[in-house]
Amino acid sequence: MELVLATRNPHKLREFAPLLAPHTVIPLPDEVELPPETGDTFAENASVKARVAADATGKPAFADDSGIAAAGLGGRPGVRSARYAGENATDEENLAKLLREVPDDDRRVAYICAVAYAEPGGTLADVHVVEERCEGTLARDPRGDGGFGYDPAFLPADRDDDRTMAELTPEEKDAISHRGRAARAFLGWLDGERR
Repeated sequence: MELVLATRNPHKLREFAPLLAPHTVIPLPDEVELPPETGDTFAENASVKARVAADATGKPAFADDSGIAAAGLGGRPGVRSARYAGENATDEENLAKLLREVPDDDRRVAYICAVAYAEPGGTLADVHVVEERCEGTLARDPRGDGGFGYDPAFLPADRDDDRTMAELTPEEKDAISHRGRAARAFLGWLDGERR
């Protein structure tokens, strides 16, 4: 099945394509305009994007909304992860702000990913959503050049070798990441329960 990915983020396209094989993940056409992320939850933001993409392209579409939640900051930046340091902030600026603000006595963080699937002609109520997490702690200094976003400072709890997400191979990261887990849950539903 061809699935339109409702994003402009090329990193997400690269991560999802192998995770959803044998399905083919195709990029969102340039002329499709995605709505702003104004929801209070990752599921709300992903659902709206998937619904818009499916209706605009006439093809099944999925979207993810994901981010990082710091326990010591009451769950921030959460749905504002991509804009934490400002509307047009870079990954490096967002990460630097989080590293400055997370308290030393509670560096627990979680990556959260919601994946929403929509078919053309439905409503928001018809959108199917899966949500997964990856727990970890925030390193004091970023390291590694793989991944993107907050990966250089995210130390996953599922590993005991003190490597950040940005130091893992793509396969190691996919095995434990929030996006990898959400993609597997979505694939299981798509290939099984959906029938």
